[in-house]
Amino acid sequence: MAISERARRAALNDTAILAAARDVFIADKRAPISEVAERAGVGISALYRRYPSKEELLRVLCHDGLKTFIAAAEDATAEPDGWVAFENFLRTVVDADVHSLTVHLAGTFTPTAEMDDDAARANDLAAVLFDRARPSLRSGVVMADVTMLLEMCAAVRIPDAERTKELRERYLTLLLDGIRAGADLPGPEPTDAELGWRWRQ
Repeated sequence: MAISERARRAALNDTAILAAARDVFIADKRAPISEVAERAGVGISALYRRYPSKEELLRVLCHDGLKTFIAAAEDATAEPDGWVAFENFLRTVVDADVHSLTVHLAGTFTPTAEMDDDAARANDLAAVLFDRARPSLRSGVVMADVTMLLEMCAAVRIPDAERTKELRERYLTLLLDGIRAGADLPGPEPTDAELGWRWRQ
């Protein structure tokens, strides 16, 4: 069945709203929702029809990021080489800028049960990829280290989006080289409390 013009316009508006919300709230999580509407080029009433509150919009943004993470992990499992699968997964996640959402928006909304389930699935999939790559990793590297490395890449951000991607690829390569087989790492590994403090604010 052909999509109606109204449905097509609504889908375009939704795409514009989510893209604008991502930019606005990564820059300032305290920004008003009206700033999202202005950047998206839609009326505030059109935005509220789709997202009745700022919290709901933030929730959808982060859930979309979580789904992207899951899809990247699922795609990577098809690669037979454990290290290549792990590297491909991390490069996809960094390129999609998934962790900028976590870093900037954690603690700004209440996750749903579905989000909790997807978070558990994301962790399970990532753990499988990590275990497959373990023979290529230096002694002492744990999955929590990978989480921190992804957050480091998300911290690389300049006004030029394409240059930001180039720099993130550069530093991810350095980080990947750093966790390849070699000497033991100094200091204790990150704790669960250190990894999840944002969500408990």
